[in-house]
Amino acid sequence: MTSVATLPARDPAARRSTPRRYLMCRPEHFEVTYAINPWMDTSAPVDRALALAQWDGLRAAYEAHGHRVEVIEPLAGLPDMVFAANGGLVIGDRALSAHFANPERADEGPAYHRWMAAQGFAEVLAAGETNEGEGDFAIAGERILAGTGFRSARGAHEEVAEFFGLPVVSLDLVDPRFYHLDTALMVLDDTIAYYPAAFSGPSARTLARLYPDAIIATDADAAVLGLNGVCDGYHVFLTDQATGLATQLRARGYDPVGIDLSELLKSGGSVKCCTLELHRATVSAAAAG
Repeated sequence: MTSVATLPARDPAARRSTPRRYLMCRPEHFEVTYAINPWMDTSAPVDRALALAQWDGLRAAYEAHGHRVEVIEPLAGLPDMVFAANGGLVIGDRALSAHFANPERADEGPAYHRWMAAQGFAEVLAAGETNEGEGDFAIAGERILAGTGFRSARGAHEEVAEFFGLPVVSLDLVDPRFYHLDTALMVLDDTIAYYPAAFSGPSARTLARLYPDAIIATDADAAVLGLNGVCDGYHVFLTDQATGLATQLRARGYDPVGIDLSELLKSGGSVKCCTLELHRATVSAAAAG
């Protein structure tokens, strides 16, 4: 929805990890009792103890690499609350809580809103438009890449742009396996990794123009949600099943950190889905405040 320029590439030798602040939710109530995406099979058994152990491994990996992890209390009856990225969007001193598309997850929005309201942010807004947080909104420098087509309404892009004072680039998702932007695209340092087939033709061309040096994920890596990862500027936390993507990342000067979240994949989520980043303010967003 906003015209923005291509960003210059950064020297891979200059990549540095910077401490981040993440919000997570332990999967105390994780199960697959409904199906709202193609990954979910209610007939497949879920090992909650394994899901908890894998989640603990992700949290430990973040903390071992110098990042701060906040934890929101999980609520009974909300098995997908573990996917904290969907809870909203936080940039600097402003927070926007989610308004979920599916009734099964509707109560997660108010739960995340209450957590945000208790943090002392200058402004906390409950989204008026259907908006699934960082599931469909990716902070990429001083722009926001925004997905639509399955979960977040296009009107939410306008709401986010106005609230945070940042340009938003709208991208249409067309493959139901990649129902959120964060399943098909990962922000790295000065570029992105993405799976073009998950996007409409015009949206794929927009990404190719904005990020001519992007990493293009293979079918195999996309199919295990390899793009559902988190980058701290140098380390990239992603599923250990995305071996091809890990090789590409190393070649670009990143350090991939493989994480086993196979149990949570049964609900269509991986590393990024479990992680809401509490972003520092960008220059434009700070000026808008």
